[in-house]
Amino acid sequence: MRTRRNGSARPGASHGPGPGNGTPGAGASHGSGAGNGTAAGAAAQVSDRYKWIALSNVTLGVLLATLDGSIVLIAMPDIFRGIHLDPLVPANSFYLLWMILGFLVVTSVLIVSFGRLGDMFGRVRMYNLGFVIYTLASLALAVDWLMGSAGAIYLIGFRLVQGVGAALLLANSAAILTDAFPANQRGMALGINNIVGVSGMFVGLVLGGVLAPIDWRLVFLISVPVGLFGTVWAYLKLEERSVPKPASIDWGGNLTFAVGLILIMVSVTYGIRPYGGHATGWDSPRVIALLLGGIASLAAFAAIERRVRDPMFRLSLFRIRAFTFGTLSTFLSAVARGGLLFMLIIWLQGIWLPQHGYDFTETPLWAGIYMLPLTVGMLCAGPLSGYLSDRFGARWFATGGMLGAALSFVALSLLPVDFPFALFAAALALMGVSMGMFASPNRAAVMNSLPPGDRGAGGGMNQTFQNSAQVLSIGIFFTLMILGLAGTLPHTLTSGLQAHGVSHATAQSVGNLPPVSILFAAFLGYNPIQHLLGAHVLASLSSASRATLTGRSFFPHLISAPFRSGLHEAFAFAIIACLIAAAASFLRGETYHDSTPPQEAAEAHRLNRLGHDGGAHSETPILIGEDQHAG
Repeated sequence: MRTRRNGSARPGASHGPGPGNGTPGAGASHGSGAGNGTAAGAAAQVSDRYKWIALSNVTLGVLLATLDGSIVLIAMPDIFRGIHLDPLVPANSFYLLWMILGFLVVTSVLIVSFGRLGDMFGRVRMYNLGFVIYTLASLALAVDWLMGSAGAIYLIGFRLVQGVGAALLLANSAAILTDAFPANQRGMALGINNIVGVSGMFVGLVLGGVLAPIDWRLVFLISVPVGLFGTVWAYLKLEERSVPKPASIDWGGNLTFAVGLILIMVSVTYGIRPYGGHATGWDSPRVIALLLGGIASLAAFAAIERRVRDPMFRLSLFRIRAFTFGTLSTFLSAVARGGLLFMLIIWLQGIWLPQHGYDFTETPLWAGIYMLPLTVGMLCAGPLSGYLSDRFGARWFATGGMLGAALSFVALSLLPVDFPFALFAAALALMGVSMGMFASPNRAAVMNSLPPGDRGAGGGMNQTFQNSAQVLSIGIFFTLMILGLAGTLPHTLTSGLQAHGVSHATAQSVGNLPPVSILFAAFLGYNPIQHLLGAHVLASLSSASRATLTGRSFFPHLISAPFRSGLHEAFAFAIIACLIAAAASFLRGETYHDSTPPQEAAEAHRLNRLGHDGGAHSETPILIGEDQHAG
């Protein structure tokens, strides 16, 4: 393993301690005598103790931020029943989608901006503010007293506020850890932090399934005492180890970046909804306009960042190969993984669990439990691979992880719809191990490659790629699944209903419903046939036909063949994404650490600003670590 160091201090230069950092700089003068040795040993002990405090607090914050991204998925039926709103009525699909995706959209849009603010005004300050906002928003969500659409809008609004708090936590967590840990331990630290965060998505499924049937408000209320504890702990114990670089706020860059991401991600929510006579809405004028507007806004963002004096994000960081290809592989792995959660939930809740004797109302909780092998695999592989990558480098671990993920998608696609659970659990465990093997070394390699003064914005950009990829992945997976169902489901559903006494007109009407309605019903743990036919139609049927149609086997058997077709399309896409991610990960090059002291990073930033103003007379911005170009 080779570690490259750039921008080294001249011999004998004196570097004082950074804010909150009780250890002398590398170039501090050293006197003789036992007193100095004792003081140095005490400072080292304080520094060693602080890094574990930072890891535990930051990991708690990331766990809360990611857990709430999934806890609502399982609790959705109980939430909508609690506010007396049917999420499957076409007019209410807006509330359903934004309850699921709004949190992800906000965090994706704001993470880079908040990371940049952390670089400018202090990462710990921004992180602590995130704990406060997140906790207050969780409390507000738990006291929703409104009903119907007003209650849904209230929840969506404070979910967006909660997303603001989560963005502040996620944007600065990796940078705080990178500041606290030495380079040879960052893989382990970031590995634990990252894997606990990713696993929080799956832990949220189980927790939501346990709490929501008791009272839907508990899925939000549980975050309040934990958030309060984390807030007090963070304000008392976290230290500002970075060197803030006050600068003017790049309003143009922030605005164009936010608008671009919002337009693209809103287009996803409309793209998976039916339009006219089509199963999806990707060819609707609204979706096309949103996509074009989003692309144009992001192009304007790139143009602004190249010219503005204090950019929100330095595009020249993409000249660092380890950062560029690490971020690209982050994006591709999230594209492959993001929609997987939804596909597995639909597979378990809509087909496998009812076929094995579980009532539809029980399937959300058990779906989370049966996916635990995925979480266990991540928790086992993540910290270990992060620790090993500190010694041997990230390249082969991350690349091997993506190849293993592709293999696990192959294994899942080969399973029958009514699978033996042991094989399903083995495939999920392989997926978890592979994702953990990739995520920890990759995150550490990305953060190690960044100059100290850009860790907030650079880490935020990496997190933005991950979060926005999850939203895009949901759109892609749902689209492929819908298209797979659209070809055969209408005829299969119509003929199956008619065979059990449902009139031709009613069966035709139900069969012509958009496939997304069937998917949403299965995803939310509803009995789709009972919900789609309604009490009036069911009352007109014989007791035997009524029992068959609303039983645990009719709908799973009906949807199995069309679902398998769509599932294969979605998994084939995921396999391709994983293989491209493996190639991108391999292209990151050898191990690379930017070990520039924070003071020198600040000086390089000052010279970059002079270059923008024409004072340095340089066409190329000065870049710490530019000996590892992406080109």
